[in-house]
Amino acid sequence: MLKRREFIHASAAAAIGSTLANSLLAGVNQSKIKNVGLQLWSVAKLLEQDLVGTLQLIGQNGYKEVELFGPYPFSSQKDKDSWKAVTAMLSFSQSGYFGKSAKELKSILKDNGLSTPCMHIGLDTLRHKMGETAEAANILEQQYAGIAAIPEEERRTLDDYKRIADEFNTIGESAKKHGIRFYYHNHGYGFTEMEGRVPFDVILERTDPSLVFLEMDTFWTIAAGADPIKYLDENRGRYKMMHVKDMTKQVTFSGDGGNPQQWVELFPYITDAGSGMLDLKAILSHAKKSGVDHFILENDAMVNPQDSLKKGYQYVSSLDFQS
Repeated sequence: MLKRREFIHASAAAAIGSTLANSLLAGVNQSKIKNVGLQLWSVAKLLEQDLVGTLQLIGQNGYKEVELFGPYPFSSQKDKDSWKAVTAMLSFSQSGYFGKSAKELKSILKDNGLSTPCMHIGLDTLRHKMGETAEAANILEQQYAGIAAIPEEERRTLDDYKRIADEFNTIGESAKKHGIRFYYHNHGYGFTEMEGRVPFDVILERTDPSLVFLEMDTFWTIAAGADPIKYLDENRGRYKMMHVKDMTKQVTFSGDGGNPQQWVELFPYITDAGSGMLDLKAILSHAKKSGVDHFILENDAMVNPQDSLKKGYQYVSSLDFQS
């Protein structure tokens, strides 16, 4: 039988060993991105043809999260009308829950090991229907609702950006009161100087970090000539999500990145994560340190969805940020 002192020493050693082992395991876990996500826009055509089968494919490839895009059944009529106006240029027309209710979609996602932490939604809906937005988010257990882009007609001058930044605070406050968070996804505009200022910097300066969160798009940020690592390092705690996509070669916008024509011009240079020339490991490493929680693959121009889903997931999930 162990003496009392020997017993205490042995117990202490065991506790220290257990703590060390748990710390090491935690370190291993933290060095990887566990819950790789997908922006459903990437496979919108497939979802329209076969919602259940496509979500099964996403889950089978290892993805754990998906980001939805609107409009939704509860979206404002203005946002629904705007969507109808652009579907003529697309080869699909459905969005949101693809004909299902929020509860039905949640069940399908759960059956395939998927969850949805965030959704893209129209600005007009956030302005006028925050209650319905939060109600739907609550059903799907989404934490965030945000916009993919500021409408072109609302960002023509620097004063426009100042006004929209101030309104972001109002929307963020409303979201907080309803139990969700508001976020802004940057596109390619806003990084070219306007009246001596970079509009995106104005948004950062004028918005409350506790009310307005950010989603970085790696491709659009770099196509605009901006440095994603600089923005991540200088704005820790603000970026909560990231659209992860790669470039076949270094390209920038033909203009200021301010309209869809300039975006579409660069679609041929979008490629699956890990297949291009961007140093995504470095960017994602800084993103983790900055506080990004959700790494969401996106490819606006998938040619072979099954192959792209597999390649993108394997690349991001294999990254080890301790090496």
